[in-house]
Parts: sequence; C-alpha cells; structure tokens
Amino acid sequence: MAKHAPPLAELKNPTVLLATWFGAGLLPKAPGTWGTLAALPFAWAIHSYAGWLGLATGVVVVFAIGIWAANGYTARLGGEDPGPVVIDEVAGLWLTLLPIAYVAPRAPDLPLYGVAFVLFRIFDIVKPWPVSWADKTLKGGLGIMLDDILAAIYAALVLALILWM
Repeated sequence: MAKHAPPLAELKNPTVLLATWFGAGLLPKAPGTWGTLAALPFAWAIHSYAGWLGLATGVVVVFAIGIWAANGYTARLGGEDPGPVVIDEVAGLWLTLLPIAYVAPRAPDLPLYGVAFVLFRIFDIVKPWPVSWADKTLKGGLGIMLDDILAAIYAALVLALILWM
C-alpha cells in the first residue's frame, strides 16, 4: 500500500514542499480546500503588485512547477493523485481569479475572491466533462495538474459572466 500523507520531515524535500503548497495539503480533512485557501494570499499579493499579467504568468509557472512537484511527490511517496498534493488547486484558483484581475488590475476585491473560491471548489469537486475525463484518463503530474486547470476554466467563465452582469 502506497503512502499518501508524508511525515512532516518530508517537507524538507522541495518536491514535497511545493506539491503540498508549503504543507497546506497536510492539514486534516479536505486538503484541496486547504490548498485553495492557502493560494489566496499569494494570489492577492501577485494581483496587487503585478496585475492580471503577473497572475497569468504565475499560473503558467505554478502549472509547470506543479507537474514536476507532483511527479516528484508520487515517485517519492506513491499514489496516483494523492490528497496532500494541492499545487494543482493553486494553479486552478489563480486561473479562476484572472477575470477579476483583468477588470481590477491592482485592486483585489475580497467578496469577488470569495465567489471565485466557491466557484473553483464547486467545479473541482463536481468535475464536469472534460474535467472528469482528464481526472480519470491522464496520469502523473500532468494529469494531476490538468483536471484542475480545466475546472478553473469553467469557474473563470462563470466568474467572467458574473462580472459582466
């Protein structure tokens, strides 16, 4: 049986540290929600200082690092999509927040961040097609990361519609 939750000593390993988003994925119950919450202050800072382009760049960078970190985590500790791996939620939430960052380049809006958080979690949990396809079909770090990116696209589109209305 593969281990899924590393001991805290494993956080010394860079792939484990990043895959769990600095340990947020190790918190009890609902690691995806904890990882998404832990992504919020980073998004706020990037949005405030670098606008939508900075946040978009962050999505790309975290996506690439996430593939590497998720592959490293699973090679080290096992599992196909282990719960403690939450860097995928980070990239997904940041992508979801892009419509807000585009509309308000340097002024994050706390209530809208809350709406984005809820929308992303809904689409990440419900997994409408093709999110469910990616979750079941794609393996490794790419599969771990891509289903959350697809869920984030749904959430961002709904958020953009809310902003437009």
